[in-house]
Amino acid sequence: MKHVILGAGPAGVIAAETIRKHAPTDEIVVIGDEPEAPYSRMAIPYLLIGKVGEPGTHLRHAADHFARQRIALQRGKAKSVDSARRTVLLEDGSTVAFDKLLITTGSSPATPPIPGIQGPGVHSCWTLADARAIMALAKPGARVLQMGAGFIGCIIMEALATRGVKLSVVEMGDRMVPRMMGPTAGGMIKAWCEAKGVTVYTGARVEAIERPGAVAPAAPPAAAHEPGLLGKIAQAIGLGAAPTPPPVAPAPAASNAPMTVRLSTGQRLEADLVISATGVRPNIGFLEHSGIRCLVGVLTDEHLQTNVSGIYAAGDCAEAFDKVSGKTIVSAIQPNAAEQARVAALNMVGQAAELKGVTQINVLDTLGLISTSFGNWQGVPGGEHVELTDQAARRHLSLQFSGDRMVGCNSVGWTDHVGVMRGLVEGEVQLSNEWKQRLLADPTQLMEAYLANAQGAQAPAHVR
Repeated sequence: MKHVILGAGPAGVIAAETIRKHAPTDEIVVIGDEPEAPYSRMAIPYLLIGKVGEPGTHLRHAADHFARQRIALQRGKAKSVDSARRTVLLEDGSTVAFDKLLITTGSSPATPPIPGIQGPGVHSCWTLADARAIMALAKPGARVLQMGAGFIGCIIMEALATRGVKLSVVEMGDRMVPRMMGPTAGGMIKAWCEAKGVTVYTGARVEAIERPGAVAPAAPPAAAHEPGLLGKIAQAIGLGAAPTPPPVAPAPAASNAPMTVRLSTGQRLEADLVISATGVRPNIGFLEHSGIRCLVGVLTDEHLQTNVSGIYAAGDCAEAFDKVSGKTIVSAIQPNAAEQARVAALNMVGQAAELKGVTQINVLDTLGLISTSFGNWQGVPGGEHVELTDQAARRHLSLQFSGDRMVGCNSVGWTDHVGVMRGLVEGEVQLSNEWKQRLLADPTQLMEAYLANAQGAQAPAHVR
C-alpha cells in the first residue's frame, strides 16, 4: 500500500508517523513545497525574538528521523490530482501514484489587492524565508507597519515589539481581533497595546504603499481642468470666464523612509518594513477539476475522508464538522490539525476512527495580556448571555448560552479556569436550571458549575 501525503507541516508529519506505527511495511511519501526540513509555523515568532534558532522550528530534531521511520520526504508542489487514475501531477511535470492520498496542504496568506504591496520591504510572516527577511529589516528603532490585528497578527506583533521596533498596526475592523473577540474585549486589547507603545488604527485600511522615486501616474491633460457644469453654464449666459483651476497641491516633503503607507483615513505613515497579516486561505486551488468536493476547504466526513474513496484531508485546508455550531468549518489551529491527521491516518490503514468534532478554540497572548475565545462566542439567536468587566484591572468575561448549555465564551485577562471554560463548551455539558441561573448571576462560578454538572465524569486533561 502506498500512502502519499501532500504537505509537510504538522498535520502531514503526524499522519505519516501514525501510518508508520500501524502499517510497518507500507510505503509513505510526504511531499512538501519548501526547501527546509518540516517545521512549525507556530515557532516562527520564537525565531523572530531569538528564543530559538532555525533548527528549533523543526518538527523533528534528529537529522535521520524520517529515514529511520522509512518516510520518504520529497520536494514538490501539487499542480493537480487525477482521482480516477490515482495520481498527483507536480508542478515540475512529474507524477506520483498513490493508493491512499492525504491532503494536508495547509493555507497561505491572503494578500489584499493594494497598490505597491508586491514591492520590496513588504512581507508576510508565514515561512522561514519570510522570517529571514523580517529579521533583516526589523532592527531596533525601525518603523514597522503591520496590516491586520487578528489572531495571527497579534502573535506576530508580540515578536515585533520584542525586537524593539516602532510599531503601528492597522486593522479594518472596529476593534482588535474582531473574529474572536466582541467589542468590549477587542477594545480592551487595543487599549492594552497602546499602553505598551504600539500605535493602533482600527476602522482603517491601507490604500497604497508608495516608494520615493517610483514613477507617478501621468498627469491628466489640460482638459481635465475645464470648468465644471456650473462654470460652463456661467460662461454660456455671459456671467464671466471659466473659474481659475484649483492650485496644485504641493508634493509631499521628501521622506527618508523607503515606503510611505497611505491609509483610508487620509493619514500617511512612514515605514521601513510592512508586514501583511490579513488572514489566510486554504491551499486547494490545485484540486479544481479533480472531482474532490471543496467549499471553503476540502470537505470531509467524520473519518476525514473526502467524497472520493481513499482520499482524505486534514489541517488548515480541511473543512470538518463543528459540533458546537452544527456546521462544517475550517479551523486553522494546530491542535485541530493534529487530531484530524491522527484520525485520517488511522482510517487510511483500515482502522475505523471518527473525529469527535472541531471546535473554535483560541488562546492568545498579546504583549502579556491573555485572552480566550471558545465556540459561539458571539452567541446564538434567542440565547442568553452575561458579561463581567473590570476595565481598571483589564479583566473581562463573557458567557453565551443556548438552552441549558454554555455554547461560547470570551475572556480577557482572565486566566482562572480557562480549561473549565473550554470543557463546558467543547463537552456540551448540560447545566441544571439552578446552575445556569447562578452563572448568569455570577459568571466567575465556572469551576463549581463544571464540577456540579459534569455528572461525575472524569474531567478532560485540559480541565484538570
